[in-house]
Amino acid sequence: EVSYLESHTDADYSANLEAFIDEDYDLIISVGYMLADATRAAAEANPDQKFAIIDDATCQDLPNVACLMFAQEQASYLVGVVAGMATKSNTVGYVQGMVSESMNKFGVGYIAGVLAANPDAKVLQFNANSFGDAAGGSAAATQMITNGADVIYHAAGGTGNGVIEACNTNGVFAIGVDTESPLAPDVVLTSAMKRVDIASQDVSKAVKAGTFEAGVHLYDMSNGGVDIAPTQTLLTEDMIAAVEDAKAAIQS
Repeated sequence: EVSYLESHTDADYSANLEAFIDEDYDLIISVGYMLADATRAAAEANPDQKFAIIDDATCQDLPNVACLMFAQEQASYLVGVVAGMATKSNTVGYVQGMVSESMNKFGVGYIAGVLAANPDAKVLQFNANSFGDAAGGSAAATQMITNGADVIYHAAGGTGNGVIEACNTNGVFAIGVDTESPLAPDVVLTSAMKRVDIASQDVSKAVKAGTFEAGVHLYDMSNGGVDIAPTQTLLTEDMIAAVEDAKAAIQS
């Protein structure tokens, strides 16, 4: 039996965790580093309850929390290579949802990939300070387009929907993150993928099998934990070859 609760505000984090604790679920998965404090409090208060948290390692000292981490810089590097090859103006953009150590890896990887493929490129950057501000994402992307960007990558959750909308309106390429490829198939080149599905399935199977292990579980290119989206209809053969070369180099 599987259940899902969406947190609309910060105040929902603890309440939602407590609801599942009260219902005696074998495993509770917190999605996102913003739930770290609430997850720690719940795990410390309920030592027999197993938890997993996506994108946070601050709970790795707790014996009942599995921290599911992703090498998002690797996936971002790959889409950076695509952006560096796709740009005609030598100007690309990046919109980030929030500044944090985990989120910054998206930007660092992207910029490195762009410059590896195109040393002459310039990367415009914007921190939206929100994962739910589509209007702000649209405004940021529109400003970047005005300043010459013809490819824009976002790692900004719902804010990124506005980025993609602006790119679609202005006829420039967008690069999504995780699940955004279907939103504007004519302009979304690809998406950087963190395979949260694989990680969640792995920890769920471990709980069922009695082999649950706390601590950090890293998902990277070597174990299929990160990649670009399988949709490649807008990528040239050269782009696909460059991505495969980059993947091989990272794995080695």
